[in-house]
Amino acid sequence: MTIQWFPGHMAKARRQVTEKLKLIDVVIELLDARLPVSSRNPMIDEIVEGKPRLILLNKADLADERVTQAWIRYFGEQGVRAVPIDALSGKGVNALPQECQTLVQEMMEKRRAKGMQDRAVRAMILGIPNVGKSSLMNRLAGRKVAQTGDRPAVTKAQQWVKVGKTLELLDTPGILWPKFEDPMVGLRLAASGAIKDEIIDFQEIAIFLVAYLRLHYPDALKERYQLDELPDNKIEILDAIGRRRGSIISGGDIDYDKVAELLIREVRGGKLGRISLERPNDTFTVEMARISLDEISPY
Repeated sequence: MTIQWFPGHMAKARRQVTEKLKLIDVVIELLDARLPVSSRNPMIDEIVEGKPRLILLNKADLADERVTQAWIRYFGEQGVRAVPIDALSGKGVNALPQECQTLVQEMMEKRRAKGMQDRAVRAMILGIPNVGKSSLMNRLAGRKVAQTGDRPAVTKAQQWVKVGKTLELLDTPGILWPKFEDPMVGLRLAASGAIKDEIIDFQEIAIFLVAYLRLHYPDALKERYQLDELPDNKIEILDAIGRRRGSIISGGDIDYDKVAELLIREVRGGKLGRISLERPNDTFTVEMARISLDEISPY
């Protein structure tokens, strides 16, 4: 299954971003700390080329802290500052106005040299659906200025929001890209909740999660589902989880739809602890995320 999702309003949003860019001093790129590269729209590099940029790694409270630090170093080596935040609790958010001021310091000094008065920094927030843009806007504004929801594509239009006297933010709808060249990107995005659940195969995503967690977070799997050992076979791991959680259908067979949804919901909700679904220079492959023939039960 190839996961793709590009509603019409996203194409419109891309055009609007391009049109508004001339008004912007700083681009704030909001990424999911659990999968920074997969949640980074490559089209944005083309659209905002040349503008000062700040990367915010949102949902850092759900991500593996050691992996997040590795991502901060990764982006730093590319000359882009990355800051971990949690938009829901507000952790790290208060530093954002000063971060933006620092990025435009040279521009503001040139304005002063021309006798122009200081003004608020104008920043644009960009990110894919369900990465937390609306929550960030509300946290910065100190009031509800944007609709939020635990589902993608809540924001459908642009709006300006003032943050004190030093920052003005332009919110934009989440923008995915027309085609995921790497199938792993689709799997990670679907696992994180960035793509509508109605169009994804929960069992396929659960198989990916089982394989990834077994490789990087085996203890989290064992502890959450009270498993003494983890089988090599991905189906057998789902069987074990299903039996522990009572996901059984008539005849004693495992209800794979139910156990798949259970695993995905609990990973998204942090029930297995702080988990990152992607690492710099990740060697996890799409072949590892699928079922091989020898894993299919003959019974």
